Amino acid sequence: MMIIATILAYFSILLLLSKFASKRSNNEVFFRANRKSPWYLVSFGMIGASISGVTFVSVPGMVINQNMTYAQTCMGFIVGYVIVAFVLLPLCYKMNLITIYSYLKKRMGKRSYKTGASFFLISKMTGAAVRFYVVCMILQRFVFDALHIPFFVTVIVLVISIWLYTRKSGMKTLVFTDTFQTFCMFVALLLIMYKVIDALDMSVSETLKMIMADEYSKIFVFDDWVTRQNFWKQFFSGIFIVIVMTGLDQDMMQKNMTCKNLSEAQKNMCTYGLAFLPANLLFLGLGVLLMHYLVRMGQPIPKNPDELMLIPVAGAMLGKWVVVLFTIGVVAACFSSADSALTALTTSYCVDIKEQAGNETLRKKSHIMIAIIFILFILLFRSINSTSLIDAIYILCSYTYGPLLGLFAYGMLTHENVNDKIVPYIAIASPILCFLLDNLFLRIWDYKFGYELLMLNGLITFIGLWLTKPQKQGAKTILDCSKKRKDTQRNL
Repeated sequence: MMIIATILAYFSILLLLSKFASKRSNNEVFFRANRKSPWYLVSFGMIGASISGVTFVSVPGMVINQNMTYAQTCMGFIVGYVIVAFVLLPLCYKMNLITIYSYLKKRMGKRSYKTGASFFLISKMTGAAVRFYVVCMILQRFVFDALHIPFFVTVIVLVISIWLYTRKSGMKTLVFTDTFQTFCMFVALLLIMYKVIDALDMSVSETLKMIMADEYSKIFVFDDWVTRQNFWKQFFSGIFIVIVMTGLDQDMMQKNMTCKNLSEAQKNMCTYGLAFLPANLLFLGLGVLLMHYLVRMGQPIPKNPDELMLIPVAGAMLGKWVVVLFTIGVVAACFSSADSALTALTTSYCVDIKEQAGNETLRKKSHIMIAIIFILFILLFRSINSTSLIDAIYILCSYTYGPLLGLFAYGMLTHENVNDKIVPYIAIASPILCFLLDNLFLRIWDYKFGYELLMLNGLITFIGLWLTKPQKQGAKTILDCSKKRKDTQRNL
């Protein structure tokens, strides 16, 4: 009952914040919060939005198989955020975009525009639904099963809760709720760490020395070029992951575009990027502490990395209050990523697919529709109940961001036109070709692509657009000439 009371109190605060933010509700408020958001609130809230409930559970467990090498990727993130701040954000503000994909319409054509938006909708819906499903399963296992609450009720109540506090003011509400949820998540994380340190009977300084001296705290890998943990692979992958999954993702960019002006949006992005490394070092440090705790308690280190967080923390080995803190942390991370995903999906559907940015009725109906689809996806994953399929969906989502990278790179790095009619086919063919290459390299050279697959995917899309571009005829393209011939014939 204590956990249920905590969740209800938590949700009540979200509703109060939503009511405060929704005094004047319209599409401009829902999509861009009237561009009046304080940059420091946006920056702090984005940390929680980027750390999903799955991340909250999974990152500490990474130390089992990868040590703390994930920090190398986070270092690449910092460079990526700087690129987004000074390359993509100026573009958004200069063109006064509501969605980042509107750029493709102005630069390349309508089919390119629809292709980019469609890839985002598919990626975000499936990816967000899978992450939410995994978190619902964790909460069901450690919290709601004991209260005899069915899984489908858990899912429906959680998604409806998110819909309730985002339905009126969208992004304006999220600026405040994400700030609150990020605060709750870090308080829960720090208190869990304190409880583990106390159980180990160590001081903070002793803990820091122990973590730095531990064999699992290794961060840098320079001597092995084959491993996926090689520094340069992870560093450059981190750069491109941010460019694609933040800079080309409506979910994350929409928050930046609520800032008052470009300068404040850039402050927000750079501050957020710098904060991401220490935030993840906290999670990785907790992983090392939990391993020492299990050894101290005579427990084996789990083979499944996710269990490193779940067994001692959610399993009440550290006490019932730690279970409450774990629940708050997971719910905060889960809500702050899922609410922004639903809002971004609604925005992209209304603006990019339907092209009706001013239609409030459409926006309200679309928000309900997307919430229902979200629920159905989660319940579908539950009925399938296959870990291998869930992993496949994760992989599919990682593949679908590659074409976005190729499209935007082509548009921003070249002055060439595209053959707009075949852009959708190139965007579909690129991930398929990447999948085949990944399997081919594994069979022939025993090499498994890691994060660098994203760069390869974008490169293939870029090359495909370049090879199929309209051929120039003097100063004008053949495509332009054929259009003029058709116009002349029509006039005759």
